[in-house]
Amino acid sequence: MLSFTNQSSPYPVTRNATYAKNGMVATSQPLAAQAGLDILKKGGNAIDAAIATAACLTVVEPTSNGIGGDAFALVWTKDKLHGLNASGRSPKNISIEAVKKSGYEEIPAYGWTPVTVPGAPGAWAELSKKFGKLPLTEVMEPAIKYAREGFPVSPTLSKYWKKGYQAYKQRLKDPVFEQWFNTFAPDGRAPKAGEIWSSPDHAKTLKSIAETNGESFYRGELAEKIAAFSEETGGYLSAEDLALFQPDWVDPINVNYRGYEVWEIPPNGQGIIALQALNILKGFEFAEKESVDTYHKQIEAIKLAFADGQMHVTEEEHMKFVSQDILSDAYAGVRRKLIAEEAMQPEAGEPKGSGTVYLAAADSEGNMVSFIQSNYMGFGSGLVVPGTGIALQNRGHNFSMDPSHVNALAGGKRTYHTIIPGFLTKNNQAVGPFGVMGGFMQPQGHVQVIMNTIDFGLNPQAALDAPRWQWMRDKTVEVENRFGHYLAQGLADRGHDIHMQLEPNSFGRGQIIWRDPASSVLIGGTESRTDGTVAPW
Repeated sequence: MLSFTNQSSPYPVTRNATYAKNGMVATSQPLAAQAGLDILKKGGNAIDAAIATAACLTVVEPTSNGIGGDAFALVWTKDKLHGLNASGRSPKNISIEAVKKSGYEEIPAYGWTPVTVPGAPGAWAELSKKFGKLPLTEVMEPAIKYAREGFPVSPTLSKYWKKGYQAYKQRLKDPVFEQWFNTFAPDGRAPKAGEIWSSPDHAKTLKSIAETNGESFYRGELAEKIAAFSEETGGYLSAEDLALFQPDWVDPINVNYRGYEVWEIPPNGQGIIALQALNILKGFEFAEKESVDTYHKQIEAIKLAFADGQMHVTEEEHMKFVSQDILSDAYAGVRRKLIAEEAMQPEAGEPKGSGTVYLAAADSEGNMVSFIQSNYMGFGSGLVVPGTGIALQNRGHNFSMDPSHVNALAGGKRTYHTIIPGFLTKNNQAVGPFGVMGGFMQPQGHVQVIMNTIDFGLNPQAALDAPRWQWMRDKTVEVENRFGHYLAQGLADRGHDIHMQLEPNSFGRGQIIWRDPASSVLIGGTESRTDGTVAPW
């Protein structure tokens, strides 16, 4: 069992770690967490609770995710960890040549070009089919009700809704984006904190997904509406693209870090970057957390892992190297030797032979779920399918327009993906789910909370509350304004280009649930940088 050196957080927090016995749901929105907990109390398991929470998050946090986004999950049940990749593929008829003919040299962030097939509804249906106890109609009812009847907008949500609205108002002038404004700014502005927002179209869509176990979205009435909107407005997405979608069960990948197994979804996700960084870092001993040398080595390891990830990671069948090559101890040793006293300019090596929501759920039967879903870059592409409330993702923005790159845009391909769920085990027993959402911050957040937990003995809440850093590019590193100034100066002295960032949400939002194997007591932490909550039972 993890041994926590402090049961109260040494960092400014809104709460201490939360303890429960019968079940727990942790996420960034209280209403969504409570929806998941209510499902547990109705006899559902952790998988049902995760689906309920995820569906609810598309309503109560539309600034970060939606029905038209992707999802990944790690599910611990009956002493085994299962991985689900529910990321969608690019349309079959898109290509680098077609995009260039449309006048783009780079893939735009908005409009139809970056839209890929949404995977989240398929994830809900697949998880329910394989592991759920309750009917999907019952599990998704809280989300349907909030969409139909409305909910009071929370403070952090209001802030980012306004930010998103202002950006879209400035950038999205084409009539094709009109439905986004009708749906998310019906009064000509973003809703304020405490105001009620509802979306009857969103409610009808969720109901259709629940009643058909996701079929309507991919091969039914919703698919027809999505495909028709695409055809009428010059999109690439077709009914065939939707009909071909199927979530994939995958074998999670892992590294051993100081006696614990840290698990991630394999590529096309960027979880491999977190694992590679930890594999490099396990070759060092860290005497204390608040040390210039500790932070320096963490940053340098992340830089090396990102250099490899952005060069080599895409859908696995297109990768030059397999995950085992990148995560080998031998390759970690080669990369570790590059870490010196001064900050480096990272370059990819040659191993031999990124708006997101995260949730964690656990029940009294031993089931645990690490789940993440996103529309990407806030609200996504700016496209909302008329009459459905479906905001389509812009995940294809991550494709490369360089034909020689492993992540080059091509039809029917999954792109390099930023969203990653994490899971921790020891001695073949579940410790629990963890995650930190936030674009390319995610593997960096995973490294930081795992080291906070294992190396420095922080409880889940303290591990999340600890000041964070984020490597941006080259030698540029952003740190939170709570980050020790003497540490920032020490890193600058080693050649890092340090920038103090005032916006806390730039450093991700995380959740953790650990289980004590002796007592089965659940210990949870949630993000103090947003409206996060832990719903215990």
